[in-house]
Amino acid sequence: MATANANLNRCAILMLSLGEDAAAEVFKYLTAREVQQIGTSMAHLKQITRADVDQVLEEFRQEADQFMAVTLGSDDYIRSVLNKALGNDRAAGLIEDILDAGDGSSGIDALNWIDTNSVAELICDEHPQIIATILVHLERDRASDILALLNDRLRNDVMLRIATFGGVQPAALHELTDVLNDMLSGQGAKRSKMGGIRTAAEILNFMSSTDEDAVVSSLRELDADLAQRIVDEMFVFENLADIEDTAIQLILKEIDTTSLTIALKGAPEELRDKFFKNMSNRAAEMLRDDLDAQGPVRMSKVETEQKAILQVARTLAEAGQFTLGSSNDEYV
Repeated sequence: MATANANLNRCAILMLSLGEDAAAEVFKYLTAREVQQIGTSMAHLKQITRADVDQVLEEFRQEADQFMAVTLGSDDYIRSVLNKALGNDRAAGLIEDILDAGDGSSGIDALNWIDTNSVAELICDEHPQIIATILVHLERDRASDILALLNDRLRNDVMLRIATFGGVQPAALHELTDVLNDMLSGQGAKRSKMGGIRTAAEILNFMSSTDEDAVVSSLRELDADLAQRIVDEMFVFENLADIEDTAIQLILKEIDTTSLTIALKGAPEELRDKFFKNMSNRAAEMLRDDLDAQGPVRMSKVETEQKAILQVARTLAEAGQFTLGSSNDEYV
């Protein structure tokens, strides 16, 4: 984290050193998130010495020289290395993802940084298939928030299309991105392989229980088998009782006690015990006392904290720290 902050401060110092016109030109080539991060760092810089500026400019010059030296043919180099390491078949998809990732942020990506109400207003009159195409490209929690702002009929239609999403032709995605770029001043399109049962389940995991139940019920009426496959793919807070003890220990390192205390309000005793036994005796006793002393808590607050802890679990699982699922499988 310290390194990330240091790099942001270096970027901020460089941008302040360039002057308004040059800095504005650089910002045109950055994603919305990068602009936000660097802008925040610029605003928080208190004192900059001449030595700081000289050091940043010299480091930038050296890095620019190295970049110019290796830029030519770098795509061919990446292809060659991955093909030799993984073989042509395994490397093909990975190469595409790596090289496509360099295209920068698209107009769709920029929607991740706009107020959800504004995004909902922007897309609510579009065809449900277009809305589904946009939402599968967004962060899952953001897509969930936007879905919650749509009317019930449209929300259910869009979720069905997300669950059955089979991809989009590059030309169509470029066209959609161009339209959004006109409104948001975004940059180039990036192909996506998102969509399908997993995407629908991940979005539903971020929705409130009421909206989640309504969407699943509607999907069951339209396609019971599809609805069940989505539900099977979902991982809810109570499922944490089924994962390995080592996974719970990893999660505990990433969350604070206040969040856990609220999340465990009304949770099954089995799940509470799961957390208790993976804490020190003192920490477990303090958590029990906090739970006993805790007054009434709004269900929306409990759900928010539970979903935040679930997101931590998913992040750790995606990083390969553990597997989300039952810990009862046998090893061979």
